[in-house]
Amino acid sequence: MDEISSGPPRPPTGAVGISACRGVRGATTVDGAAADDPLDRAVGEMLGQILHDNHASSADVAAVIFTVPDDLQGVNPAAAARAHGFESVPLLAVREDGGDQRVARCLRVLVLLNTTLGQREVRHAYLRGARVLRPDLLPAGADKP
Repeated sequence: MDEISSGPPRPPTGAVGISACRGVRGATTVDGAAADDPLDRAVGEMLGQILHDNHASSADVAAVIFTVPDDLQGVNPAAAARAHGFESVPLLAVREDGGDQRVARCLRVLVLLNTTLGQREVRHAYLRGARVLRPDLLPAGADKP
């Protein structure tokens, strides 16, 4: 068989009612001086912002991948995510490769989101000290770092 059939033609993604799995990036810094659990607060804020900005709920999330830098070694962002309603979502935390070191204590995330939004409509969330990583993705009207 020389040709692979892709099946019947599909409407373009982003069309009303057509869902696609989109990658949504996010990053935040974990403040060790917070009175409550700083990791729990940072993870909840970041995931909450991603869901809010993309008109989604945790039921729309296919999976979440966190990267943890050396200066946050030993933290478990997956446990924090479960505490924020992601108990049925596959979660993975991996060690950051040590690439971009501009922001200390920076937790990064890739959320795989089932959505009808087109790729250009997806809103990423760079919060707290991590705003400097992608100022081009900050919402219109947001104070630039």
